Amino acid sequence: MNSLKIIFAGTPDFAVPALEALHDKGYKVVGVLTQPDRPSGRGLKLHPSAIKLKANALGIPVYQPSELKSKESYEMLAAIDFNVMIVAAYGLIIPQAILDLPSLGCFNIHASLLPRWRGAAPIHRAILMGDEKTGVTIMRVVQKLDAGDMIKKTEIQISEKDTTEQLTKALAELGALLMIEVMDELNTKGELKSTPQDEASVTYAEKVTKEESKIDWHNSSDVIARKIRAFNPFPVAQTEYREAICKIWDAEIGVDSDKNAKAGQLIKLDEFIHVKCGEGVLLVKELQMPGGKRLKSKEFILGHRLILGDVFKS
Repeated sequence: MNSLKIIFAGTPDFAVPALEALHDKGYKVVGVLTQPDRPSGRGLKLHPSAIKLKANALGIPVYQPSELKSKESYEMLAAIDFNVMIVAAYGLIIPQAILDLPSLGCFNIHASLLPRWRGAAPIHRAILMGDEKTGVTIMRVVQKLDAGDMIKKTEIQISEKDTTEQLTKALAELGALLMIEVMDELNTKGELKSTPQDEASVTYAEKVTKEESKIDWHNSSDVIARKIRAFNPFPVAQTEYREAICKIWDAEIGVDSDKNAKAGQLIKLDEFIHVKCGEGVLLVKELQMPGGKRLKSKEFILGHRLILGDVFKS
C-alpha cells in the first residue's frame, strides 16, 4: 500500500525526470512547489518553469510563492495533507518550520558525490576541476547548505567530451531512479537509514558567473577545454576576436605543431581552428560571434576570413 503523500519542490529541467518517475510509479504527488514565472526572451514575457509545465501536464496542483519565510507561505503549505517533501534544484531557501511539516522527512536530489561539491553549481565545478567521476546523492534536507545526512548515492564517469548540458541530463535521470529506490524503501519500511557527511572532505561549488567565462589562453589546452565543456550551455566560454566577444561552444585538445607561437595565436586552419595555448594546442570546433549563429569552424573560417597569425585575446 502506498502511504506516501508528496510535495515536490523543483524548478528547472533537472527536476523533471524525478517528478515524472514518481507520477509514473503511482506515488501520490499532492502538490508541486516551483519558483514564480520569470521574464525571458526578447519580449521579456513571463515564462513558467519546466517543472510547472510538467506538473500542469500531469494535473498536479502548482504553488509558486516568491519566498517561504512568510506566515502566508507556511500556512499555505501547512494546509496541504502531505508527509514527504522532495527537493530537486528548487532554488529557494526552505525554513526549518516548513522542513518540520512532513512527518516522514524532506529529501534532496543533489548532483554530486557529497560531501564533494556542495552548493549551486556541482556539475560545472566537477568538469572544470577535471573530476573523473561524479554522481547523485539523496540526502536529508537541513538548514545548512547541502549538509544533511546521506541516504543513497550512485556514481558515473565523466568523459572527456561531457558538457554540463549532457551531464545534467544524465544525472537528472540517475537522480530520478535513485529517488524512486529511496521512496520505495520509505514506503515499505516507514523509515530510512542515513550516514553523516565527512565535514573534513567538504568542497563547495560556487555559482558560475559570466566573469569566469573569459578564456585565458596562457592556460594549458586541457584547462581551457574543460572550461569550454563546463560552461556549455551557460555562460559559454568566450574570447576576444577583432574587438568583439566570440563564444566558443566546442573544442578538443590537439597536437602542438608550433612551439614558437604565442598564446592565443591561430597556428593552423583546416577543419578546425588550431589555437596555441600556454601549454599545448586547442582545436576549436564551434564558435559564435555577436548577433550571429553558432558556426562550425570551417564555416567560421570562410565567413570571417580568418588568417594564420590572427590572435584570440585573453
